[in-house]
Amino acid sequence: MIELNGLKIANDLYQFVEDEALPGSDVSSEDFWKGFSQLISVMVPKNRDLLSRRNQLQEIIDQWHEQNNWSENRVKYETFLKDIGYREPTAEPFSITTSNVDDEVAIQPGPQLVVPVNNARYAINAANARWGSLYDALYGTDVIEEHHGTERGTTYNPQRGNKVVEYARNFLDQIAPLELGSHALATAYRIEQNQLIIVQGSNQTVLREPSKFIGFIGDHSSPTAILLQNNGLHVEIQFDRTHPIGMTDLAGIKDLLVESALSTIMDCEDSVTAVDAEDKVVVYRNWLGLMKGTLKATFKKGQHEVVRTLNRDRKYQTVRGEELTLRGRSLLLVRNVGHLMTSNMIIDQYNQEVPEGIIDTVMTSLLAKHDLLGKGNIRNSEKGSVYIVKPKMHGSVEVAFANELFNRVEDILGLERYTLKIGVMDEERRTSLNLENCIREVKDRIVFINTGFLDRTGDEIHTSMLAGPVIRKNEMKHSNWLQAYEKSNVDTGLICGLPGLAQIGKGMWAMPDRMKDMMEQKIGHLKAGGNTAWVPSPTAATLHALHYHQLSVLKVQEILKQETRDRSTEILTLPISTEKWSTSDIQQELDNNAQGLLGYVVRWVEHGIGCSKVPDIHNVGLMEDRATLRISSQHMTNWLHHGICTENQLLETLKRMAKVVDEQNSEDPAYHPMSSDFERSIAFQAACELIFQGKNQPSGYTEPILHRRRQEYKNRLYAKN
Repeated sequence: MIELNGLKIANDLYQFVEDEALPGSDVSSEDFWKGFSQLISVMVPKNRDLLSRRNQLQEIIDQWHEQNNWSENRVKYETFLKDIGYREPTAEPFSITTSNVDDEVAIQPGPQLVVPVNNARYAINAANARWGSLYDALYGTDVIEEHHGTERGTTYNPQRGNKVVEYARNFLDQIAPLELGSHALATAYRIEQNQLIIVQGSNQTVLREPSKFIGFIGDHSSPTAILLQNNGLHVEIQFDRTHPIGMTDLAGIKDLLVESALSTIMDCEDSVTAVDAEDKVVVYRNWLGLMKGTLKATFKKGQHEVVRTLNRDRKYQTVRGEELTLRGRSLLLVRNVGHLMTSNMIIDQYNQEVPEGIIDTVMTSLLAKHDLLGKGNIRNSEKGSVYIVKPKMHGSVEVAFANELFNRVEDILGLERYTLKIGVMDEERRTSLNLENCIREVKDRIVFINTGFLDRTGDEIHTSMLAGPVIRKNEMKHSNWLQAYEKSNVDTGLICGLPGLAQIGKGMWAMPDRMKDMMEQKIGHLKAGGNTAWVPSPTAATLHALHYHQLSVLKVQEILKQETRDRSTEILTLPISTEKWSTSDIQQELDNNAQGLLGYVVRWVEHGIGCSKVPDIHNVGLMEDRATLRISSQHMTNWLHHGICTENQLLETLKRMAKVVDEQNSEDPAYHPMSSDFERSIAFQAACELIFQGKNQPSGYTEPILHRRRQEYKNRLYAKN
């Protein structure tokens, strides 16, 4: 450890800051560490007080449930929450005043990716997912059904390819209809007299709305690309009659390139396993590489070595002969960790670990300053802003703390006030009920609110742990509180003036292999007023982008503004069940929870993977991260507490499901079966602890156990070596 300004700093972190982060930042080492130390001395005690208040409120709520039957005292319960300060009084109406926000966040609806930033390859893929091949997205997923000769197979299937082209032409007809006929009849495209001409054999036609054609590449008479715009999103028609696809196409079209992931959250939190300075420096180094435009990923693809870098911007010509430049990459946000966890990266003057969220804010902001100074070979924010998403905050006082933290970091780094923008994740009940006040505390820098069904459900279960046994997990999706919470989030965003300045986001589609279902269902996020929604992959981003062509979210939001109302009573309808489940129903629920929990935990603890596609009990791949784990563990804890199951039954279920998970991972040579020695399996013991100690975990969070067990596993590996 390096001792400096009353701090003890891990060598890995210190050397990274000195050698890589500070050079070129216009911040001196002396000023940085002095300012960091002063910030820690002021903000750490406040952070501890906030966590203490969380615990205090939970104890009071637990006591109330021990003494009252919620279903018979609903009005009394709401009054009680106000009396203890859990429900906050609201003040005068207001509108946010955030400025210098990039269009991808402020005014342009579109898909959003979330990716673990510690994986350079994934991070680059996500950043480059601003543009995606529609042909590839359709051909490689179940959107195009596999029957009667359209199966994928190991080689190119022309029949399937024809279905892809048919789907794509229908899409063009929807977003850029012609005066006559269909794009499917086109034999050529050319530019004449400043407009797009579509040739159909011996006939020709034009776009019904000529303004949707905004640029091209190549010659007027034979362009290599045509650029269309619809609902603010772009689609590039690509031509190449020598290409295997283009040579079979009447018009020589080889692909449609769709503007897809407008923004991407580079995640330092739920999808990342970073438990010490060694891990965290990887996180920070990749974020720095993204901000400087220098990040590379080298990997093997078959027999070849591939080097992946960040895409450059795309250049077009307008009909007036001017150059048109479109961004080649997603706008990047970074998600810091919440207020709970501390890190041994830095030890303060009282010999205590510093909250990791404080370290994250200082470090990710310092690294993003390289983008602000324009010293890299590409730019992230054209408006000179840094976008930091803050998760797991409880109520407006914790958001106010984040605002003060951002102020102090701006001062350390010499940034203008409100350069650091904030995204507030509405995923804890105390925030849901007080969201307007939360937004008020950051009204000059907020750029994002979203709903997170998974963490929000985990918090719902933990907050009401003693109220009674909760309903089955799948029933949560249709429960009163959840529907009200989703609608209230949009209502509050509209009331507070987010449209035109900030995103109102919706949650993740968790089944990356079920794109047909996503295409049928996820347009619901747009109809609900979300101008962005999370997707699990670049392919999913390309497909979900089609929804934003089909529906104008801005028009939807205008309608929804007239329908806003107070939904707090519905939000406080606890998901407590009075149903008497059968023995088989109970066991089925336990099996499902235990299998998913074990499948995720073993990868987190023993493989250092924070987010991955984990097969469920039916071998359907689901995107899992700590939020899904929070639900599963808290759900079983709740049923155990209320006697729906027994400890022995749970233990037997965990051991049986461990064997299922072992079998599902049997093809992985790096995998160590849990069932070969339950007592020595750190992952299995971590899973047990998450359930049997779940009632005592702060807000039901899984991080304290996961971090400790991951460090234990790493120590075991170091000892072997």
